[in-house]
Amino acid sequence: MRLSRYNLNKINLPDVVVPDAKVFELPEKVLQFGTGVLLRALPDYYIDKANRAGVFNGRIVVVKSTDTGSATEFDRQDSLYTLYIKGIDKGTEVSEQIVCSAVSRVLAAGDDWDTILEVAKSPDLKVVISNTTEVGIQLVQDDIRKNPPVSFPGKLLAVLYKRFEAFKGSADSGLVIVPTELIVDNGKKLESIVLELAHLNKLEPAFMDWLEEHNHFCNSLVDRIVPGKPQPELAKEMEASCGYEDDLRIVSEVYSLWAIEGNQHVKDALSFAQVDEGVVIVPNIEMFRELKLRLLNGTHTLSCAVAFLSGFKTVHQAMEDESFANFINQLMLKEIAPSIPYEVDYDTAADFAGKVLDRFRNPSIEHQWISISAQYSSKIKMRTIPLLLNHYKLYNFAPHYFAFGFAAFIRFMKSDTNEDGKYIGHNNGSEYVITDSQADIFSQAWKMQALPQVVNTLLSNKALWDADLTQLPGFEAAVLQHLQQITEEGTQAILLKETTV
Repeated sequence: MRLSRYNLNKINLPDVVVPDAKVFELPEKVLQFGTGVLLRALPDYYIDKANRAGVFNGRIVVVKSTDTGSATEFDRQDSLYTLYIKGIDKGTEVSEQIVCSAVSRVLAAGDDWDTILEVAKSPDLKVVISNTTEVGIQLVQDDIRKNPPVSFPGKLLAVLYKRFEAFKGSADSGLVIVPTELIVDNGKKLESIVLELAHLNKLEPAFMDWLEEHNHFCNSLVDRIVPGKPQPELAKEMEASCGYEDDLRIVSEVYSLWAIEGNQHVKDALSFAQVDEGVVIVPNIEMFRELKLRLLNGTHTLSCAVAFLSGFKTVHQAMEDESFANFINQLMLKEIAPSIPYEVDYDTAADFAGKVLDRFRNPSIEHQWISISAQYSSKIKMRTIPLLLNHYKLYNFAPHYFAFGFAAFIRFMKSDTNEDGKYIGHNNGSEYVITDSQADIFSQAWKMQALPQVVNTLLSNKALWDADLTQLPGFEAAVLQHLQQITEEGTQAILLKETTV
């Protein structure tokens, strides 16, 4: 049996949430550009949850913007799909399956552009969502009268202009537009590109006024790990237990966040935010960006080499080790949280840190440390150096756990080049590939005879860090001491000592 609206009454399992048939009668309130798993597991999940609670009462028309693939999988399942949420929440394992019914239909931009423009003229439409990857939000010389326009901003402008014409520029016909692409100020950037395209397409001043005054482009930040389709063995197991086939089934972690910058008008339009604390609509989302960048990404970055050199392959495997879990706890709560270069109260940071630890412990997410190490030096620079500099503004002494993580990073970056020109590191008799555009700087530094020279050369490199880290009192000495210990004893031995202190 294949999942479809006509087979829902045959699914009668306590651990599978099935939609009510009335959902198929709800109006189409959202136009979504993108069919990716993040959209289906985050905004579409929230809207589905709200519909089940009788709050938002609207469905989504999805636009497939790329030329690859088709909408056939969605069509033959009536756009239904199962979201399998699995992970840890406040130390407790969570496992639930939801048949999501938020999507009403999927249209291909190349084949269905006229139909998409008809959606633009609907009085029910209130919201536009997008995730076209970071490349999608770029200015391209585009003609909005093409069928369809080439770029995502061009398609969006065409939709907005068609809507302007249909409703004669009425104030209440404006839309709330929320991009989820992973770039800073995504809403503002998208708005500026759409405005520039409108000028390039010589659209009338009245449309320009309507575009700016009655449409709300919102910056947003999304955060949820969505591996996508389950592994074949798990897929077979789920199919057997549920009793139906689902080619669109996806897996996600428990944690979810969609932080959106907006006012009361935005809150009213996005009423689905009422049903899940993961949706946050506030005037400024910078705090959420800093928490994610520092406590999640920064912790990942500073602990990556420590874990990898200790022999752990995945994040979950490392978190099973008491000494490593202790290191991460101390690093996050004692050094990173107090050093975030943004005004965040400690309780908020500590609560977020607890959620991060739950995510790290998730046994269903196979997050490889070697994957996290990609472009390691740029991640250190962007995610952790601002923390280090702010720590010194506040305390003016070397942060112990940070210095250990930094020393492990320097050791991880020790490499030789092979015949293919790749940078190869060595640890405990095994090899690994270093994927970093700055790998040669570290390789050359490690050719020096003495560790003090290696550390001094790398820490003083302003091109790497935009700062001379040797000028921070005690930091060079702390990194050197840790690096000497790592070289002599190994990172896991140091972790064990830290736990027993």
